[in-house]
Amino acid sequence: MSASTSEMTATRGPALASGADLASSTQAAALAAAAWVGRGDKNAVDGAAVAAMRRALADLAIDGTVVIGEGEKDDAPMLFTGERVGSGWGTACDVAVDPVDGTRLAALGLDNAISALAVAERGAMFDASSVFYMQKLAAGPAAAGVVDLRLPVRENIFRLAEVLRRDPHGICVSVLDRPRHDELVAEIRATGARVRLLPDGDVAAAIAAVSEGSGVDLLLGSGGSPEGVLAAAAVRCFGGVFQGRLWPQSSAERTWMAARGYESGQVLSAKDLVAGDDVVFVATGVTEGSLLRGVRSEGGDHVTQSLVADARTGRRHLVESRHPQRPRVSS
Repeated sequence: MSASTSEMTATRGPALASGADLASSTQAAALAAAAWVGRGDKNAVDGAAVAAMRRALADLAIDGTVVIGEGEKDDAPMLFTGERVGSGWGTACDVAVDPVDGTRLAALGLDNAISALAVAERGAMFDASSVFYMQKLAAGPAAAGVVDLRLPVRENIFRLAEVLRRDPHGICVSVLDRPRHDELVAEIRATGARVRLLPDGDVAAAIAAVSEGSGVDLLLGSGGSPEGVLAAAAVRCFGGVFQGRLWPQSSAERTWMAARGYESGQVLSAKDLVAGDDVVFVATGVTEGSLLRGVRSEGGDHVTQSLVADARTGRRHLVESRHPQRPRVSS
């Protein structure tokens, strides 16, 4: 699943920057974050990645507006929701960023931290900034029309097992390792299915759930709504099923939903969260993971591995890039 830069450019949506150009932003973020891997400071990981991604985005020929950003989650001064990014001379588009999905993973030197970014047509992305949590479900293409957030956990697992022609014991479900999921984990295990508990990183986990051969068949549980929109963009490019249900935690969030016509329990599909046909998703590994290799040193260079996916064409590429080594961060 590799390609040259010219091949990636050929698969671009007509309204968007090329995947190669967009990948330069996640590569910059991953390289900056990698200098802080294992140092125990997740704020330093995030701060370095945000600044690097923002600088790289400024060089892109897009007129981008950040719809999913850092501000609400991390009180960040950069890449906040509503910020304009790009040179301003390109096509107008929505931008979703997560400079590091899994800052704690990177800070602790654990696997599966990635840098991710998605772009779509202007007005295509759901603004998830006002309701922080979302209940999520992701599964592969075979699960379309089979699983649904509105169904009991047991029924979803048995339905999925049937369509995959497996016993429920052969189903693996990813769930964020949080106390709020204790009951969900018990329900899953009661069916005989296996649970893969995740310390963080549910964007990469959603991609794994829709990818053949990942060892994961289903993603369930609640997590950040901004990450849900990014995951929906990835699933638009990969195929498969993604559903999100806003999970308000305050009267202010419930009021916001009511004012915009969102009903309690309403399920949003991937196309509800990221509309249109022109969607490009890119990610670069920060630490080693099941989705991507982390930043590593080879022959005096840093090497990154990036994933570029295009919803319009359905094409996906893994790309390795070499970067001159930069001076080490002082300890």
